[in-house]
Amino acid sequence: MAAKSPADGTPRRPVLSVSARKIKDNAADWHNLMMKWERLNDNGFTTANKIVNMKISEQFQDNKLEIACDNSATESEKPAPKYNEELDKCCAELLETLKHMTKIQLKMEKLSSTTKGICDLETFHHRAGNCPAPLFHTWPTPYFYEVSLKLSEMYKKELQLKKTIVEEIAHSADQDLMMVYLSSWLYQPYIDNSSKLLLEAMLLETGHRQPVLEQQSPRHPVGRFITFNKPKAEELQPAIGHRPRTPRRTCQCSVRRALRP
Repeated sequence: MAAKSPADGTPRRPVLSVSARKIKDNAADWHNLMMKWERLNDNGFTTANKIVNMKISEQFQDNKLEIACDNSATESEKPAPKYNEELDKCCAELLETLKHMTKIQLKMEKLSSTTKGICDLETFHHRAGNCPAPLFHTWPTPYFYEVSLKLSEMYKKELQLKKTIVEEIAHSADQDLMMVYLSSWLYQPYIDNSSKLLLEAMLLETGHRQPVLEQQSPRHPVGRFITFNKPKAEELQPAIGHRPRTPRRTCQCSVRRALRP
């Protein structure tokens, strides 16, 4: 009797259709773009914070100078404001950050457009009235477009807010308003907390996150627990090609909550 080779016992991955592979690649791209956006947001906040601090310091120095010159100089003899080279440099850095964020948002719109095309293609293939099977586990194909469109609209509105902040933050003389600009940049009010949940759900559905069922918990006898093998903040690779292994950390949540549509 011939011995089985080690490859015979290795489970094979299911062969994905062209549409499924493209949607899986889009999910990885969404993850990578959102991670890049967050890094740019942190860098932009650091730069905006420097601008606000310089503006406040500049106003304080101007007030001291005005008090000192009030009784000894006429209006024409008061010194003109100095050119702040460091402030100009920070403004240029913030503008450059905004340009990179604009490119990311345009790529997000392109991902949504591509997903819409895949949905239309699947609808055309099943125009005879047959109910199409899910491409992966449970999500119908149009739901990928709904999620992509919702994420794209969030980042589009947030980009418009950031454009306003970049235009106004270095020209405002109101300290309270500058603090509003600064906090708005950091907390991104147009990007809902649900964006991370939608992204994680899409990664789980497409197989980028692998659920591992564990033993039943004595404290929660109703259902088992599910563990998501989640790589660290490194970029996900497309579905086609080799993916390097990354260190993993786990987080637990209820099966029913994680798989709720």
